[in-house]
Amino acid sequence: MRKLSDYTTARVSLGIAGESLPTSALLDFRLAHARARDAVHFPLDSAALTKELMDCGLTPVLLRSAAANRDEYLRRPDKGRRLDESSTGVVGRCKCGTALIVADGLSALAVHRHAVPLLKEMAPNHELPIWLVQQGRVAIGDHIGELLKAELSIVILGERPGLSTPDSLGIYVTWAPRIGRTDAERNCISNIHRHGLSYVEAAHKLAFLTNEARKRNLTGVTLKEAAGNFLTSDGNTGI
Repeated sequence: MRKLSDYTTARVSLGIAGESLPTSALLDFRLAHARARDAVHFPLDSAALTKELMDCGLTPVLLRSAAANRDEYLRRPDKGRRLDESSTGVVGRCKCGTALIVADGLSALAVHRHAVPLLKEMAPNHELPIWLVQQGRVAIGDHIGELLKAELSIVILGERPGLSTPDSLGIYVTWAPRIGRTDAERNCISNIHRHGLSYVEAAHKLAFLTNEARKRNLTGVTLKEAAGNFLTSDGNTGI
């Protein structure tokens, strides 16, 4: 007979030992909590990630948010939403219709494990620069998109680690990005990891959202994700 725990990675049917959890379940919980905490503080290896992206024929441009270090990034979320002065100058000299951004977010571990495989499935235009941001949050895409005068921003970043997985990746899509956009004005594809949404599925959903955003000139709560579980006849999920 199959148990409920066979169908999910959530902590269910753990059993009891007196008034507490069994030792094995308690130790597993503490290990998961430690992994989640470590993931939050895990630094982005921008040099290694830059090399991986270049090996795929992509052009990464390294940027930094206004947060000077990880401690400030965690204490001051607002600074993770804006570029620092130097990076603002770099982006301000460019124009691009789509701002494709990879940021460490709250789990650089997720970015190192999943960003490059996901980008391969997305098949972005190789002439499109990849803006690689250290200490970046979701809304960093609004600042970058506004500077680029982009019609669309796509932010790939590490999500807040949980007890089920410390390396979940998310994608955030925003039409007409500019400073001041709210989360209600963007769409999210989340839980991209080994036990969650696959790279192929995520790329397919992203292609649907970006196509619909361009058709309707909007993203957010009024744009419903209804991509279904199929690919185009040629298997193309490019953006």
